[in-house]
Amino acid sequence: MRVTPQRLAVGLVVLISVGFTVFPVITIARLGGTPGLVVLATCLPGFFVPFFLHLRAALRGAEPGAPTVLLAVQAVAAYAPVPVLDAQLEYLGYWWTGTPTILLGSVLLRLRPPAALGCLVPMAAAQFALGWRYATEPAQLQHAFYQVITLIVTGFVIYGVTRLVVVSRELEQARTQLAEAAVLRERLRISRDLHDGLGSSLTAIALKGDLARRLVGRDPDAAGHELADLVRVARDAAQDVRQVARGYREMSLREEVRRGAALLAASGVEVQANLADLDLARPVDEALAWAVREGITNLVRHSRATTCSISTSRTAGTVRLELVNDGAPERAADGSVPEERAADGTGPTGLRERAADGGGLAGLRERAADGGGLAGLRERAGGLGGSLRAERTPGGGFRLAVEVPA
Repeated sequence: MRVTPQRLAVGLVVLISVGFTVFPVITIARLGGTPGLVVLATCLPGFFVPFFLHLRAALRGAEPGAPTVLLAVQAVAAYAPVPVLDAQLEYLGYWWTGTPTILLGSVLLRLRPPAALGCLVPMAAAQFALGWRYATEPAQLQHAFYQVITLIVTGFVIYGVTRLVVVSRELEQARTQLAEAAVLRERLRISRDLHDGLGSSLTAIALKGDLARRLVGRDPDAAGHELADLVRVARDAAQDVRQVARGYREMSLREEVRRGAALLAASGVEVQANLADLDLARPVDEALAWAVREGITNLVRHSRATTCSISTSRTAGTVRLELVNDGAPERAADGSVPEERAADGTGPTGLRERAADGGGLAGLRERAADGGGLAGLRERAGGLGGSLRAERTPGGGFRLAVEVPA
C-alpha cells in the first residue's frame, strides 16, 4: 500500500492520540470501578469521534468556521470526566488531563484563527490549574507550566501536520495546473505561429501557382520564374514548420519587408517601404516582423489594394510600424466581403480575376475578419507592453499600426 502524505498525517495523529490515552485508559479501567468504565464508554467515543471527524474535514480542505456542536461535545468529553473520576478516587482525574491537549488540535483546525487563539487562553489557564492541582510542593509551578507547554506543543503539532498535508496537496494541484497551463501556452504558440507564418507562405504559393498556370501558355520564361519562386516559398514554409516544432523561430523585420514586397509585387501591388534605421531588440524586431507578415497576408487575401506603404518610426521611446493600403473591402449587410473586381484588372483582385478565368483561386475568397491573426499580433504586442490598432482610413483604405516600447 502506498504511503500518502494524508495517511502519514492520520497515522501520526493516531499515534499521538494513543500515546496520550493508552495508559490513562488502562489506569482508569483498573482503578475507577464502574464509574470509571462508564466514563470510558461514554467519553472516549464522545471525544475521539468528533476529533477524527474534524481531522477528516480539515484534510479534505474544509474552511475553518464558527464553533460547532461536535466541538462542544468534544470539549465536554475532555473536561467533564475529571471531577467525576476524582470523586471516585482522589487524583484519578489526573489521568484524563491529556485529552485537552488533543482538543486544542481540533480547535485550531475547525475555528477561525481569532476564535481559536481566543480559546487557547482559557484552555491554557485550565491546564495550568489542573497541573497545579495534581502536583505536590515544591514542584507545583513547574508541573503547571509543563502542562501548559504540553497543551500548546501537542495542539500545534496536530494542526501543523494536518495543514502540511493540505498545503502539500494544494501545491501538487498548483503544479499540475501550471504544467497544464504550460502545455496550453505551447499549443497556443504553435497555433499562432502556424497561422501567422504558414498562412502567409500558403497564400504566396497559391498566388504564384495560379499566376504561373496563367502564364505558362503565353510566357513560359515568366511562368518558370514564378514556379521557381513557388518552390523557394514552399521550402521556406517547410523550414518554418520545423522551427515552430522546435520552439525556435528567428525573424527579421527587414527580411519580412523584403519578402512581403516581393509577394505584393507578384500580386500587382505597388509597394513603398520607408524603414527608419533603428537598432531594435530582438523581441521587438520579431514582433514587428510578425505584424508585417500578417498585414501583407491579409492584404493579399482580403483587399483589392493597388498600393501599400510600410513605414517605421521612433517617438519618445516607442517604435511604431504602419502598413497602409488603398483597398479595404466594404462589408455587406451580412458581414461578408463582396468580391469586387478592380477596374483595371490589377492588384490582388485582378490576379484573382485572371486566375478565375482558368478556374483558379476560388478557395481564396474568404471573409475579412479580425480573426486569429490580429488576435495573435495583439498578444505579441501586449506581451511587450505595446498595442495594435487596425482601422479604415478616410480614403477607403486600411491602416494596421503597431506600437511597442523600445
